[in-house]
Amino acid sequence: MSVLLPVSSCNMGECFADKKKNSSEDGVLSHGMMVLGKQLEDPYSVKNITKAVEALYPTKAGSVDVSTTDLYVRFLPESQEQYDMLEAYGVEMLDHPVDFEIIKEGDYYHDPSIPENEITWQYAIVPPDFDFPDGVKYEILDHCHITEHDVITRSGWEDIDWDAVERESFRLTGNAGMLEDAAQSKGGAAKPSGRITLVDGRYPDNPEGVKGVRVACNVFVKIAQTYTDDQGNYEIGKKFSSKPRYWLVFKNKKGFGIGLNLILVGGSVSTMGRHSQEGCSMEISNKNDKSLFARCVVNNSVWDYFENCKTQTGSIKAPPANIRIWIFNMLNASSTPMMQHGAALDNTKIKEFLGEWATIVKWFLPDITLGLKGINDYEGIYATVTHELAHASHFQQVGIQWWDKLMTHVLTSFVTSGMMAYGTGGEQYAGYCEVAEMWAYYLSTKMFRRRYPESEIMFGTSWWFYPQIFYMLDDRGLDQFKIFQALIASVTDRDALQQKLLSLYPEFKTNIMLAFNRYL
Repeated sequence: MSVLLPVSSCNMGECFADKKKNSSEDGVLSHGMMVLGKQLEDPYSVKNITKAVEALYPTKAGSVDVSTTDLYVRFLPESQEQYDMLEAYGVEMLDHPVDFEIIKEGDYYHDPSIPENEITWQYAIVPPDFDFPDGVKYEILDHCHITEHDVITRSGWEDIDWDAVERESFRLTGNAGMLEDAAQSKGGAAKPSGRITLVDGRYPDNPEGVKGVRVACNVFVKIAQTYTDDQGNYEIGKKFSSKPRYWLVFKNKKGFGIGLNLILVGGSVSTMGRHSQEGCSMEISNKNDKSLFARCVVNNSVWDYFENCKTQTGSIKAPPANIRIWIFNMLNASSTPMMQHGAALDNTKIKEFLGEWATIVKWFLPDITLGLKGINDYEGIYATVTHELAHASHFQQVGIQWWDKLMTHVLTSFVTSGMMAYGTGGEQYAGYCEVAEMWAYYLSTKMFRRRYPESEIMFGTSWWFYPQIFYMLDDRGLDQFKIFQALIASVTDRDALQQKLLSLYPEFKTNIMLAFNRYL
């Protein structure tokens, strides 16, 4: 795609579409909107922890100060700016209350009292001295005492068994069934740990770690999270006596976020259900959960791209660290509009491109949209993602005005021709498309063949522009890092590209002239 992978000709979707029917079996995983049941009594409230202390230590209870260590609150952001402000304050938000029974697991929740086209209530745990930002609606739901906090911050009574107090509070509030047998019999809590892995169908015997993804778990208001390392391993910093509910948050520790759920947040959430206090490990493939598989492959593909941008032999400008990526499983076309980073697009054309999803653009501006309809395997997603990220690197080099012209060409061609996003080569801004697509198809091919050395595929060779020029130059020593240096704002068509390469690399003059003349 240019900024779109069109469905005509041999786009990424057609080249990699899985011909087999999708499996309907999701195992313990469940997607869509979660269904909540009755509200439960929170064992971590100050009131209930105080009762538990009184039950276990009746002679000390009057002198033990069960202080508020955390506030359980909910916010109602009215805009993307307010949501971002809360994130900047360090608030980790959930879109559902944590003190309700979950009848059916899901990836998101939307409060029925809030219109579907607006941001729903966001639930969080904040310190008792939290400075609530002006203008953002909020409500304090409860004062809590999380027994994981350092004992000195609680009461100074170091001889109190706070794990036992926590378990007693579970029993007193009618939640004893949530306690782990091991925690009750051995009297010990555990820090969850595990490994999240991903299977590439080409290398089924060598699962790779899901890299840098956030793993979170909670029991009521006791919430903890961490990131996986580059092998997919994680360890949660808090101890649990009961079975936590685990989920993956696709906001990577490198900064990028992957959407979407219903209303977009910083990163999509994939719930994994309740598992042992000792941890949850999972191997993900396109056979056991296609939605989670796609998110994990996108995550690892973006990670791989960022790693590729700087090597010992050269560098390419990386996309913005906070790049926002949306996944659309019902669209064929992909795009790199870079809207969060300032690109201004014709709203009418965006609506025609995104269809029903365009109504949420006003809330959460996408940088990359991935149309993954029919793309069900690792290699197809990898090729699509690296293509779009190559565009994002190009955007970093040329700036907003250049990019607006490219997107004008692409969206106009898409809307007027019925999916032919690249046009015919004769339009006003076709030269921008020519340069952008040569680069994106070339770099995605380079990365694809590095990951799959046995492949001889060359993307984009059937279009009116010629990434073959870059393939030919690369074979003769003008590599991706050198080529990228030529992709500056003044290079707006093939002729300008050729002249820039000649001025940068006069020692390659013969090869540059040969490559460009070969593909006239």
